[in-house]
Amino acid sequence: MLLNLFSFALLAPWRENMPDEPAYCAIFWHYCQPMDKFIKPSKSLSTLTGRAIGDFSMIREGDRILLGLSGGKDSLSLLHILHYFQQRAPVKFELGAVTVDPMAGDFDPSPMIPYLAELGVEYHYMREPIMDMAREHMGKNSYCAFCSRIKRGVIYNTARNNGFNVIALAQHLDDLAESFLMSAFHGGKLKTMKAHYVNDDGDLRIIRPLVYVRERLTRDFAQNNDLPVIADSCPACFSMPTQRQHMKELLAAEEAQNKLLFKSLLTTIRPLMSEGLEKAVNNE
Repeated sequence: MLLNLFSFALLAPWRENMPDEPAYCAIFWHYCQPMDKFIKPSKSLSTLTGRAIGDFSMIREGDRILLGLSGGKDSLSLLHILHYFQQRAPVKFELGAVTVDPMAGDFDPSPMIPYLAELGVEYHYMREPIMDMAREHMGKNSYCAFCSRIKRGVIYNTARNNGFNVIALAQHLDDLAESFLMSAFHGGKLKTMKAHYVNDDGDLRIIRPLVYVRERLTRDFAQNNDLPVIADSCPACFSMPTQRQHMKELLAAEEAQNKLLFKSLLTTIRPLMSEGLEKAVNNE
């Protein structure tokens, strides 16, 4: 049913004006007047995202969705895409965003604060000294794994404390393909990121609306519309080559010889993406 609703929404002339009431901007506990600064996504982005939302039953009536916003091209693109659907889809939902500042090196996502205030989106900017915490508590885990776990906890708690029941993450098809290869090559498992699932505590649903979207589409959208992308500059992540970067290069080399590579990979990993979906669909 959701697939039909979201596909129809791409064509239907749904209302485009912003809400009359000011949106609560949670950074400094003040109200900010929303402005119509949102950008319409390309047809490819909206079609592929809408199809994924429908295929995996990601959004339902009355959801409060909290977007994990790093300031990168993917999460910024998803912010605009979700707003586009919020204004047009027959399913009514609310949208907010959260950024976790790891206080690491030169990485500074604080320009997101005025940007989200200008858009009038409910926004939570959380500072967490993850680099310092890693030096003290990381153990044998990689820094990236430790950082991801801490960020996930902060995002979950922010959602719980502010009445959000859904968390939206911006991983795309390239990310899922890289994760699949990393798991197969280094973990001995057939596994990738899930499209829609419930967290271990059973109180939050996690969705990835960009699972059908190629990375080049979000890159082009961000560049063509001058989105305020925060450059990746984490010293821990970029001090040495990563497994993920190696997989990215491997896939790029293979795709140069096989233009249908990602179509085949999507067919391969679709059952893995669907793990946990039944529980998520039935979660109230």
